[in-house]
Amino acid sequence: MLKVGEDYIINEQGLMVFTRQYHLNRGYCCKNQCLNCPWDYKKKLKEGYQNDNQSK
Repeated sequence: MLKVGEDYIINEQGLMVFTRQYHLNRGYCCKNQCLNCPWDYKKKLKEGYQNDNQSK
């Protein structure tokens, strides 16, 4: 059972946002660019695009 504040929060728009702790407990990156991704997938994805653009 998910717990508010521990596994997720409800943001200002009324959306459920998983916490960093939830992601760590899950144990893997889903690669959906989650807001609280402990693996920084969004940042790595952005850096990958920059590297691809520089080589062209």
